[in-house]
Amino acid sequence: MKNVTVITHPLVQHNLARLRDHRTEQQEFRRLLGEIASLMIYEATRSLGVKKISVRTPLAPAPGFQLEREIALVPVLRAGLGMLNPILELIPHARVGFIGLKREETTLRAMFYHQSLPKNLGNFEVILIDPMLATGGSSIAALDLLVEQGAKHLRVVNLVAAPEGIRAVQKKHPRVPIFTAAVDKKLNEKGYILPGLGDAGDRLFGT
Repeated sequence: MKNVTVITHPLVQHNLARLRDHRTEQQEFRRLLGEIASLMIYEATRSLGVKKISVRTPLAPAPGFQLEREIALVPVLRAGLGMLNPILELIPHARVGFIGLKREETTLRAMFYHQSLPKNLGNFEVILIDPMLATGGSSIAALDLLVEQGAKHLRVVNLVAAPEGIRAVQKKHPRVPIFTAAVDKKLNEKGYILPGLGDAGDRLFGT
C-alpha cells in the first residue's frame, strides 16, 4: 500500500504478539503498548526535516543538526493516551494536543466530545497517535479537524490497522503517511479489526 510503512522490527513484532494475547493482563498490556510506541516513533520520525547548526562543546565549535519544525503529538482519546507518555520520554520538547472521539455503535460514525490543540499548527510536524485504525472514521475525523486548524505536516502512528481503514484514510488524505506495526486481515460486522487485539481502551484502562 502506498504511503504506508509497516514496522517489522523484531522487538516491535515480539511485543505485538504478546499484546494481542488475550491472557495478557492490564498492567502488562499497558507496558507493552508503551514499549511498542517508543520503538515505532523512531521509524515514524525518521524522515523529519533537519537544518544544520553549530554548537560549542567545552573544547571547540562542533557542527550539528536541529529539527526544522517543532513536533506536536495528538493522541486520540482515550486509547491514544497509552502511547503518549512513552513517546514524550523520547520527545520531551513536543507540544501535546488532545482529540476526544467516540464511535457511535450503530452507524460506526466518529463523534467529537473534546478537542484541545496547540496554536499555529501549520508550524508543527503533527503526529496523530491511536493504537487502532479500524474503519478509519476516527482518524479521518481527527485529520479533518487538524487540517481545518491549519496543520500542513501530518503523519499517523497506529499499532494495528485494517485494510478498510487504510483505504478510507488514503482516499480522504492521500498525502498523509501511515506508520503501523501490522495490517490485519479485515473488519468484522461490528467494525472491529480481525484478528486485532480487542478493544485497546478497555484493555488499557480496565473499563
